[in-house]
Amino acid sequence: MRRHRYAKIVATVGPATSTPEMLKSLFLAGVDTFRLNFSHGVQADHARVHAAIRALEAEVGRPIGILQDLQGPKIRVGTVRDGRLDLTTGERVRFVLEGSEGGKDAIPLHHPEIFAAVVPGQDLLIDDGRVRVRVVGIKAAMIEAEVITGGAVSNRKGVNLPGTLLDLSPLTEKDRADLAFGLELGVDWIALSFVQKPSDVLEARTLIGDRAGIMTKVEKPQALERIEDIIRLSDAVMVARGDLGVEIPHEDVPARQKELIRACRLAVKPVVVATQMLDSMVNAPAPTRAEASDVATAIYDGADAVMLSAESATGRYPIEAVAMMDRIIRSVEGHKLYHSIIAALEPGEEETPPHAVATATATLAEAVHASAIVAYTESGTTAARVARKRPAVPILALTPNIDTSRRLSLLWGAHSVRTDDVDSYEEMTTKACHHAQEEGFAKPNDIVVVAAGIPFHTTGNTNNIRLIQI
Repeated sequence: MRRHRYAKIVATVGPATSTPEMLKSLFLAGVDTFRLNFSHGVQADHARVHAAIRALEAEVGRPIGILQDLQGPKIRVGTVRDGRLDLTTGERVRFVLEGSEGGKDAIPLHHPEIFAAVVPGQDLLIDDGRVRVRVVGIKAAMIEAEVITGGAVSNRKGVNLPGTLLDLSPLTEKDRADLAFGLELGVDWIALSFVQKPSDVLEARTLIGDRAGIMTKVEKPQALERIEDIIRLSDAVMVARGDLGVEIPHEDVPARQKELIRACRLAVKPVVVATQMLDSMVNAPAPTRAEASDVATAIYDGADAVMLSAESATGRYPIEAVAMMDRIIRSVEGHKLYHSIIAALEPGEEETPPHAVATATATLAEAVHASAIVAYTESGTTAARVARKRPAVPILALTPNIDTSRRLSLLWGAHSVRTDDVDSYEEMTTKACHHAQEEGFAKPNDIVVVAAGIPFHTTGNTNNIRLIQI
């Protein structure tokens, strides 16, 4: 089964789509990787979905990626008097570390790390920024603030602190338990929430090792300040525009999205654009024109994948949402300006032999109008280096590693196939021709270009190009 597009689709599984029948329908509609959102549901529910996806994978004979998205620390106000407080612009309010059922002079905020880090002049955003207050005074267990944007504050509403670096691990006790559970199941990717600094990724790496890829969610402005280091330490990146759009001005999000996609492409790391891409399809059978344009923009920017959240988790039209995203991607990639725009956005080359070989592979394949690029890859690095060039030729990634084949379901342009190891140059050539034909990429007399690392079984050593006429 071959997708006739380069960019990939990630879809969140939820109450609307957790049955084996719905999962199969979503896959057939175009899903490449399924997201399990551990902010909702219980472990047993996620285990059932995981088993159903693996059963589907065996049925269709194609690797399917599974992304475990950890909840991360959630900062919330406590319970307030009568369940709701109406704050008026210009009035003063107080947040307290201790107590419950507070009024405007004692709104519970049971997070000592906030009291330790916040300084006058910084803002607290409540309920996704619907209410904004500015700190004017601090005591050991009390924060006095002025209401900048008034509104209602009800029990357990979330709090964002865009200008404050909190001494807070991205992994709560719940996250650690969920992480251990996900690794035992065998998920392919771990999405890490609330990353503020490079050491947050390193903390997760000590627990995950190489058992799954780490996908860092960029949703904090503090992360943007150290983004190059964070990308370098991550295996993939998610542009989490929901929380990011709360903590930075809305008008800055599009430019940040473009910067992140470009930086990830330079670093040879897959990048996913997420949040509210087809949001109106939660309740409607078609998106708005603006939403279709939003998805198209991410594809023109060169994103590896685009993601559905509530659209596929709880929406009324999950299959239609996936099908629509698939159609938008294929329409963009078939447009006459697509490849020229992608080429214009290509980042500078890394001056290393493996990168040069991968770039030459892509250039050669386009020059001879090859039917496919066959990338032999142990860890996925060779395929990723070729994909970085965004060639107008599909990439057939051959790997002996089932984990690698599943992770490659997130990589732009890659059609991954698990195959036995090759031990000789002749075997490499034979298998490349065989799989290119079997997977529907080539026929007799077609040309394929093969990229590999020799000696074989050496990770990350892309050093050989072979042009073959079948």
